[in-house]
Amino acid sequence: MLILTRKIGESIQIGDNIKILIADADNKGIIKIGIEAPKNITVHRDEVYRKIAIQNKASLQRKEEKIMDLRDLAKKLREKKV
Repeated sequence: MLILTRKIGESIQIGDNIKILIADADNKGIIKIGIEAPKNITVHRDEVYRKIAIQNKASLQRKEEKIMDLRDLAKKLREKKV
C-alpha cells in the first residue's frame, strides 16, 4: 500500500486517466475527496462495492439454480417422449 501526504487542493494521479483531489478536511479527521475517472470505470465507497458484489453473487447463484431447474424439466420432457 502506498501512503501519501496531501494538502487541501493537492491531488494524486493514477495512470493517465484517474485523478484524486483532496477537496476539504476538518479537525475531526473527515476528508472530502473528488475523483475524476473515465465513465467506464466505476467508483464506489468500499462498503457499497462489497454490498454490490454480494448481490451480484446471489443473483448469479439464482440464475444457476434456474438453469438447473430448466435442465431437469427438459430431461423429464425427453423421458416422457421415449
